[in-house]
Amino acid sequence: MIVGIKGILARSTPLSAVVEAGGLFYELSIPVTTAEKLPKNGSEVFLHTHAVYREDSQTLYGFATAYDRDFFKLLVEKVSGIGPKIAINILSRMSVDTLKSAISAGDVSMLSKCPGIGKKTAERIVVELRDVLFKGGAMAGDASEALLSASQAAQPTAVSDAVATLVALGYKLPDADKAVRKSLEKLGSQASTEELVKAALSR
Repeated sequence: MIVGIKGILARSTPLSAVVEAGGLFYELSIPVTTAEKLPKNGSEVFLHTHAVYREDSQTLYGFATAYDRDFFKLLVEKVSGIGPKIAINILSRMSVDTLKSAISAGDVSMLSKCPGIGKKTAERIVVELRDVLFKGGAMAGDASEALLSASQAAQPTAVSDAVATLVALGYKLPDADKAVRKSLEKLGSQASTEELVKAALSR
């Protein structure tokens, strides 16, 4: 199993990256949240990967962190009705921290804002992942323990509440998520909803 790739970034789009490694060019599907962190073309890059093999295709998915990669695997392997393409779309709209906060809070409305996710699928995400993420259930495959421990660090609903507040104020969901992530980096995991919103609005 290919779990990572290190090479030169040949080119990228918001949903794909081509990495040259050992004289070969590998095309990876990536979420927008990973594309935001890519270096300039021609620079060295390392991406955590997950390969999906099917009868008619072989697809390599790339992520900026193992944390993001492991959550992608959880979505695909634990939630019925969610394949790799929908999982990438979900991670392109919301960061893992926002998604986990929404799952913890049972915020079906927030999850339903992701493309390809209706109310029933959002409810399945909450039901099928809440115990795994927050009650020490068995992780899918070899997902890292960091995904479990990190889930205890941030306040359960502060992130998703802050994102929801910005959306209510007129922000598009991806922009709201990005603003809250920046605020979280600045203020730390113990920041309240009010502090996150205030910091996001002051940017």
